[in-house]
Amino acid sequence: MATMTTFARMPISSRRAVGWWLAVLASFIAAMVVVGGLTRLTGSGLSITEWHPVTGVVPPLSESAWQTEFAKYQHIPQYRLEHRGMSLVGFKAIYWWEWTHRLLGRLIGFVFLLPFLYFVAVRAISRTEIPRMVLLFALGCLQGFVGWWMVESGLETRVSVSQYRLAIHLGVALILFAAILWTAFEYLAPPPLAGEVACDAKRSKTEGGRVDTTSPLRLASLGSSPASGGGKIATAFVILVYMQMLLGALVAGLHGGLVYNTWPSMDGRVFPEGAFFGKPWWLNFFENAGLAQFDHRLGAYVVTAAAAWLWLRSRRQTPLARASANALLAVTAAQIVLGIVTLLNQAPVALAALHQAMAVALLATALWHAFEQSR
Repeated sequence: MATMTTFARMPISSRRAVGWWLAVLASFIAAMVVVGGLTRLTGSGLSITEWHPVTGVVPPLSESAWQTEFAKYQHIPQYRLEHRGMSLVGFKAIYWWEWTHRLLGRLIGFVFLLPFLYFVAVRAISRTEIPRMVLLFALGCLQGFVGWWMVESGLETRVSVSQYRLAIHLGVALILFAAILWTAFEYLAPPPLAGEVACDAKRSKTEGGRVDTTSPLRLASLGSSPASGGGKIATAFVILVYMQMLLGALVAGLHGGLVYNTWPSMDGRVFPEGAFFGKPWWLNFFENAGLAQFDHRLGAYVVTAAAAWLWLRSRRQTPLARASANALLAVTAAQIVLGIVTLLNQAPVALAALHQAMAVALLATALWHAFEQSR
């Protein structure tokens, strides 16, 4: 993580330019997560059965090329067991979803690499920050490998990808999103005012004045100190949201949104029927669709309670801390309502995609609140 001194020495315009570039990059990754969810919801993720990082950017351009791609798809279990008899037109529909998802991943690589090289050349990114940026780029490359590893799980014996690999794929994407967004917050934050406060203190001694530490600019720039525990608590909430999103990935991978479509009960029960029918018992948490949905519901209640507590805790904190807590509570409430509506309607594509997009927004808001609490 960059030091305050590093950012203090950079021109404000350069620091903000880097920050906005990273914010745009984070938005691309958020879009990637949403498009990935749509690819899964439309059953399109296995339509491209090979991975060519460079040449794969070119889609089929002739009828014979389309027939070749379709023939490859016809050899995997998903086609034989679920889509037998699909027309070429139907195949093109699912192919374009997966191709768009992969193209967006390649585009993110360029959106990162080219501006990064420019900012290094003009010294908007200091030498001490270069290793951090390179690590972020490497994490993005890793995400591409994990994505193909996930797809491979559905090409031999399964009709869909492994829910474990789906969760890992999402998990890596969210870590990348969080790391880039946090870095953007650091670059976009107002310059540290520690030196200015020290000058005011020195001046007050000679003039008999009083240091003004209550101006809006100072309060906006100085959040709760890490020693107060606010940063650690807010960071714990970020981890809680992250784990809840991984539980959502397990539900999606098990098609758990299509069972127990009632709320607050689960078809009249508090606990799903036959929750521990599998052996060993602990495996049911990862492979039983009903139990996975129950865990996701329980996680939502915990997230809601934690968000309300953070909101109450922020009432006597800085203006930006209060603003981030207000946003956090609002987004959490919207996500809960959206999750219930999605469940009651048996997870239609539009609602399910919106639910996933709102989850990314919740993670982003939680990161903002953690940032304001920890600086």
